[in-house]
Amino acid sequence: MTTQQAPIAKFLIVFAAFVIVVSGLKMASSLVVPFLLAVFIAMIVSPLLAWLKSRRVPGGIAIVLIISLILSIGLILGAVIGASVDSFRQDIPVYSAKLSLISESIQQSIAQNGIAIDAEQWQNSFDPSAVMRWVGSTLASFGSVMTNSVLILLTVIFILAENTRFGDKLRMARGDKSSQAWLAELSTSIHGYLAIKSAISAVTGLLIYVWLTILGVDYAVLWGLLAFLLNFVPTVGSFIAAVPAVLLALVQLGVGSAGLTLLGFVVVNFLMGSAIEPRWMGKGLNLSPLVVFVSLVFWGWILGPVGMLLSIPLTIIVKIALAANKDTQWISVMLGDSESALDNES
Repeated sequence: MTTQQAPIAKFLIVFAAFVIVVSGLKMASSLVVPFLLAVFIAMIVSPLLAWLKSRRVPGGIAIVLIISLILSIGLILGAVIGASVDSFRQDIPVYSAKLSLISESIQQSIAQNGIAIDAEQWQNSFDPSAVMRWVGSTLASFGSVMTNSVLILLTVIFILAENTRFGDKLRMARGDKSSQAWLAELSTSIHGYLAIKSAISAVTGLLIYVWLTILGVDYAVLWGLLAFLLNFVPTVGSFIAAVPAVLLALVQLGVGSAGLTLLGFVVVNFLMGSAIEPRWMGKGLNLSPLVVFVSLVFWGWILGPVGMLLSIPLTIIVKIALAANKDTQWISVMLGDSESALDNES
């Protein structure tokens, strides 16, 4: 093999390995998704575990307390949200029919102004009822994932148990303090991001829930939950979360309430995303819009709706890990947006 052929052969081998790994992930998505959810939950509660241990609570008891907290929250949310999801899915045909009537009236109004549009083509191109069906199927997919709650909880327990001994194992394996210091810095950055992002997303969802409850929009708890989940997705997440709530307000309460619903989403997301979040997290963790879009499409194709939600936090974690190593900092810069790169350069 010549010197010129070696890079080509290396690229082909790496590409073939990438295709095999992606195919394996897609085929094993039913197992990979619960595991990723468990890792995500474990990372969020790890600071709580560290805090309990700093208060001299034994590791085993601390893990039991954390799992009890997770179970309590899960049971409460499951009881409230599960009933709302079932009721909403039953009402989807009614909402879809009303949205179709509104869409037809818009098409007729345009036609009366001299713009001829085929009714069937209009219905196929602009079908707002499809949004309601998509929301219903997405919420149902989350319910199917939560049927693996036992597997998720067991995985969280083992991850937390391993977390209590991982530092000692790394020190024994490497024998130096540099790896342990790097791991501690990386862990602090990741846990800080997840804790702050989760808190901001929770406040965002709560504010949306309160605002929609005041307006009288049906299933406000579902739209608050959707706002919480999609707040992890920058740029497009807030817009996607607003669409079903605005459409439902339009069908249920009219144009004025739909406008107020949209205004509430804009104000809350501007306040949390543009004022509070940069102050607490800084601008160094922003992702390029292209990276966000590619991550959503790629992981959504492999792992479904849950993969889309987890794609951005996982990409952020990878970006933090790359930034912690001098040899891979350039990749972290390429994943970030232009403003973050200019801030790092200055």
